[in-house]
Amino acid sequence: MQTDLNEQRRERLGRYLQAHFGAMAPEVLQEVCAHFSWVELEAGEVLLQQGQVADAAYLSLSGRLRVYVNGADGSQRAVRELGRGEIMGEIGLYSEAPRTATVVAVRHTLLARLDKAQFVDLVQRYPQASFALTRQIIERLQTQSTSRPEAAPVMLCLLPITAHVQAATLAADLQRALAKHGRVACIGAAEARAQALQKHGAASDAACALVLDELETGHDFVLLQADVADEGWSRLCTRHADEILLLAQASEPAHIHPIEQACLIESLQLGAPNQTLLLLHPAELKSPLGMRRWLDRRPVNGHINLRPALERDVQRLARILSHQATGLVLAGGGARGLAHLGIWKELQRRGIEIDCVGGTSIGAIMAALIAADGDVNTTIDMARGAFRINPTGDYNWLPLVSLIRGRRVRRVVDESFQQITGGQADLVDLWKGFFCIASNYSRGQELRLQQGDLSQALRASLAIPGALPPVIRDGELLCDGGTFNNFPVNVMREQRGVRRVIGVDLSPRSARRLTFDEIPGPWALLLDRLRPRASRRYRLPSLVSYLLNVSILYSASRQAESRRLCDLYLNPPLLKVGLLQWNQFDAIVRQGEQHAREVLDQAEGTAAAPQA
Repeated sequence: MQTDLNEQRRERLGRYLQAHFGAMAPEVLQEVCAHFSWVELEAGEVLLQQGQVADAAYLSLSGRLRVYVNGADGSQRAVRELGRGEIMGEIGLYSEAPRTATVVAVRHTLLARLDKAQFVDLVQRYPQASFALTRQIIERLQTQSTSRPEAAPVMLCLLPITAHVQAATLAADLQRALAKHGRVACIGAAEARAQALQKHGAASDAACALVLDELETGHDFVLLQADVADEGWSRLCTRHADEILLLAQASEPAHIHPIEQACLIESLQLGAPNQTLLLLHPAELKSPLGMRRWLDRRPVNGHINLRPALERDVQRLARILSHQATGLVLAGGGARGLAHLGIWKELQRRGIEIDCVGGTSIGAIMAALIAADGDVNTTIDMARGAFRINPTGDYNWLPLVSLIRGRRVRRVVDESFQQITGGQADLVDLWKGFFCIASNYSRGQELRLQQGDLSQALRASLAIPGALPPVIRDGELLCDGGTFNNFPVNVMREQRGVRRVIGVDLSPRSARRLTFDEIPGPWALLLDRLRPRASRRYRLPSLVSYLLNVSILYSASRQAESRRLCDLYLNPPLLKVGLLQWNQFDAIVRQGEQHAREVLDQAEGTAAAPQA
């Protein structure tokens, strides 16, 4: 068995080497492979330690590793995960510079190690290997400032943690959905033991592990169906999983299941695989309220609200797991943000599914409407009714904290989302992945909100300093997220599973030049404001509009970088639309829809054009 195993490893190593370094003659490839040795790690074991002298390079053949970087304060931060076929530590073959990161195994991982002495011998005999490695290093240095797509998890463990979970049905549906993104296998305890007995003459855990290793080699995704009645098999599944999906009927009590305690919580460690909570709901449910009770009890990395009976929900899950999800980012910009609704409508019309959505200020409001996953026309009708009153029209007679009292804004937000969700919702109670950006005035920093009271978070995100009152959360003052990040494309790039990002920017396309040299006095400005708009001489913004724009100046300076991070960028012209013209609801929505149509037509035409 060991001879067969080593032969399989050499074949796999040869395939990866040819993929990285180009075709080699069989005898050359055999000699190159002979210079490598095998390294096996279990979950939590350290492969590379930040600061240690580099002395070897590694090629991952199976498994998963997590990269950590030590901060100046001594804290350790996970920066990315590495899957099979990844090369790491190659610079150490040329230099004895200290390692720049710590790399830890997430689960059982097999690597091929190339020592520096073996590398020197290899390049002397086969210069092609040296050229290939040099090219690899140059490419890595050229792209180190850009984010490379993270490898999708291969081994996915489905672990039921409540009663009444139709795990086999969900696994079959997910297998069909994932088949659009690669080769998929699905295996349970009985089948694994039968294959182990047939291929390796035993049904032991070790033989079953070989079966799983063979499945991993030949597939892009392997669904491991754990069984609460078979703890040994469930432990094997969790040890071989890149990611563990905890399946829970959301209507059941949120207690810790004994299988969680045995297989997961008791073995928490550095480098443990990601755990994602799949909260299962009936198809007819309006909104999944009260989901914080599940998340607050578990050390999970995230959650997904899933209606297994809806194919589109299962397809969304497959896109997230395969790292093929689409994220939509909506910028702030006052009443101009109503254009987001028109853009969403056009995306829906073309069948472009949005899996995760986030935004700032009015963009956060519109993003939450989209994340609630209602019918687009019904949602627009509801928003039209909500914005019939001017939400920024209740001015303070004594503006000690803000020019606008903010009661109308609060009423619009509270009543709209009460109507949509049917109750007081948390940010985790939306069907699609969601985040919004606020600014923490007390700490002077950007704040990403993904948990907590939904209405409060949205009001914080749009609380323009000086114009609207700040929001108090956990004893700290929060205000408009546009102060730091009005167009948070970079945050969307960090969201789990997102590969494609659509960004909707509301920044003016050009600056208006003034025709006078000095700001006139208050009486001259007042008289000028009494003239018809077309006859005014001093085209200055109102005080509220001025505060709105000043609050996002820093964000505007980052616009070019945000645009670069978009796969599809939209910037509707919104002609003659002011920041406070809420009464132009339908015209603004139409302009957004028309702009999306033009941009998408152009993108589709470019994609369909023949290559020269």
